[in-house]
Amino acid sequence: YTACAALGDPRVRSLFVVEAIEDVIDWHQRGLLPFAAGLAEDPRTRFVQADFFAAVAGDTGFDAEVPGRRFDAVLLDVDHSPRNVLHPSHAAFYPPAGLRRLAALLRPEGVFALWSDDPPDAEFTAALSEVFVSVRAHVVPFANPLTGGESANTVYVARTGP
Repeated sequence: YTACAALGDPRVRSLFVVEAIEDVIDWHQRGLLPFAAGLAEDPRTRFVQADFFAAVAGDTGFDAEVPGRRFDAVLLDVDHSPRNVLHPSHAAFYPPAGLRRLAALLRPEGVFALWSDDPPDAEFTAALSEVFVSVRAHVVPFANPLTGGESANTVYVARTGP
């Protein structure tokens, strides 16, 4: 959903989808994921089979063809939240030291956005504020078809300096 929404913005000239699982990339390329219809066919999209967190921690970054390449935006939609990570190795990304490594992959005035399944987290917001010049946590309510009620997620948006 995040990648498709990004492609809806006419300013987006290229989109890297960093995916750790090769089969998931294959599902996209074969059109097996109806919620992502058109993503793989869009010429602006490039799938990169890699571990997002290892790429941030490493020396190459997200684009092995252009090591150290900087991006206008990085949109992270992978863990449940900064507190409830899918794998213990992800935890090193969320303190200021990990966030600084990510910020180094952004261009001046670049944007980092993170989807979280938890309410706004003051400690994570403080960590973001140590690295980025502006930080906001947006609560996004939505109709939840599984519960029949309403749920909410948090989207953190942080921007690097000029």
